[in-house]
Amino acid sequence: MIKKFLFSSLIGLCSLTAVKAQTKTKETNKLADPDNLASQYFSQVMGVAVDATSNVKLYKFIYEWIGTPYRFGGNTQKGIDCSAFTKAIYDKVFNTTILRNSRDIFSMVDPLPKDELKEGDLVFFKIKSRSITHIGIYLGDNRFAHASSSRGVVISNLNEPYYSRYFYKGGRILDEVKEDLIQE
Repeated sequence: MIKKFLFSSLIGLCSLTAVKAQTKTKETNKLADPDNLASQYFSQVMGVAVDATSNVKLYKFIYEWIGTPYRFGGNTQKGIDCSAFTKAIYDKVFNTTILRNSRDIFSMVDPLPKDELKEGDLVFFKIKSRSITHIGIYLGDNRFAHASSSRGVVISNLNEPYYSRYFYKGGRILDEVKEDLIQE
């Protein structure tokens, strides 16, 4: 009876050790994955949860532009405005050409409420105006990247009182628009 107990305990311990070793191997492999390391880095730098940073190319692009000064009508790293920044992201990261003006870009999207936004969606604002005056790109965890007129290219939170007050809608580029752009 004691032998059976010791034998079954030993089997159980070996099984538990094997499962733990497999889990540790998976974690080690996950940490060694360059995309996962990049996701972890960008999530820390940009304040977005790791599970929200699935598009490393998007975060790398934004990281390279952080701190670029705002310049109305600008479209280079010497100075850029919000719609040009968004257009550049869609050109370089998503291989999609979008219009240049935030109001025109809004015509290309399926409007979404804040709680349905996903990484890469657009966020639109009506700042002291009846029409759309500002645009950014949603990153997850209520964070978005944009070219702020006062701070240049930054990452902000939709829950900040200023942005919460002026938030209009989110939007996702319509599939029909993507198909039209591909055909052209």
